[in-house]
Amino acid sequence: MAEDSGQDKSEEPTEKRLTDARKKGQIPRSKELNTFMALITAAVMLLFVGDSIAKGLARLMQQQLSLSREVIFDPASPVIYFEQVLLDGLLLILPLVIPLVIVALLTPMMMGGWNFSMESMAPKVSKMNPFSGLKRMFGVQGVVELLKAIVKIALVFVVAGALFNFNFDQFMGLSSLSLNTAVTKAIDIIMVGFLILSSTLVVIVAIDVPYQLWNTKRQLMMTKQEVKDESKEQEGNPEVKGQIRRKQMEMSQQRMMDDVPKADVIVTNPAHYAVALKYDPVGTGAPIVVAKGVDLIAAQIRNIALSVDIPLVAAPPLARALFYSTEKGEEIPKGLFLAVAQVLAYVFQLKTATENRTEKPTVPRDLKVPPEFRQQ
Repeated sequence: MAEDSGQDKSEEPTEKRLTDARKKGQIPRSKELNTFMALITAAVMLLFVGDSIAKGLARLMQQQLSLSREVIFDPASPVIYFEQVLLDGLLLILPLVIPLVIVALLTPMMMGGWNFSMESMAPKVSKMNPFSGLKRMFGVQGVVELLKAIVKIALVFVVAGALFNFNFDQFMGLSSLSLNTAVTKAIDIIMVGFLILSSTLVVIVAIDVPYQLWNTKRQLMMTKQEVKDESKEQEGNPEVKGQIRRKQMEMSQQRMMDDVPKADVIVTNPAHYAVALKYDPVGTGAPIVVAKGVDLIAAQIRNIALSVDIPLVAAPPLARALFYSTEKGEEIPKGLFLAVAQVLAYVFQLKTATENRTEKPTVPRDLKVPPEFRQQ
């Protein structure tokens, strides 16, 4: 957002931001760490298996340089010998290659874990733009990479010079040794020097790894507005959520109104409250609230009840007690059993009197509503 461009990115990246960045391949990575681990692994393995590899390669070379005349002039022999030499050579270097492959796969997991992102591999026009490339080259990241390269070159140059001075006498003494002894001695010196040179890169790694972690986190930091926008996106627009809630309430009210004709009686305030009760003697035996409402909703309940000839009983304390103590679909509290039983008895008597055209019963008065329910 353009209006947010001036805001400071002072907020920690959210979980969604981190997840999205991981999908894009934007996780901390250190090329220096990968290079260091590969070189150290190669140096250590060469110290252990370098001698056997060198002797094996020398043996292969000696065999290929001592072929008989018949073999050399046989058209099929070069192919056969080449295949054999290639297989033997691969078997010789396998003890070196396998650890390097394992380290190359495991090292990235040390920073950011293993991650494979197709999105980061997809071609992007911005990467092909020469101006964007120049911006990256002369930007902060480009300057950092340049400084790292300079420090690496200087470090390797200084350590290599120190190693050369330290081993100068040994190199000069090789001329007095036999060929095999001199070659073996020279290889040992070179391998040890290679290990020491590789170890010096730990200085670069110690600088680069914390920098990459910090830089990746810096790039993912968010402004306050971005956090708010993301929260709205995840939780939904408040206005839309309000509309959804209103729609849900309307649907719930409509379902409740559909249940009013199932009631046996409507207990009213009589003007402000209305609670529809249904009694099923086959069930648990406790009356159930099928609908309730106040003011306009109460008026709707009364109108529906009148349209289907459901009796309305004015009992203000009982209506308020039922409204506040019971939810739709729940059984009434035990403390209101007696009062509700009196109302239901009146309703059933009224129904019988209407069917038989006899004298109608008197509406119950002074219903016993316990004090704890009157305080609702």
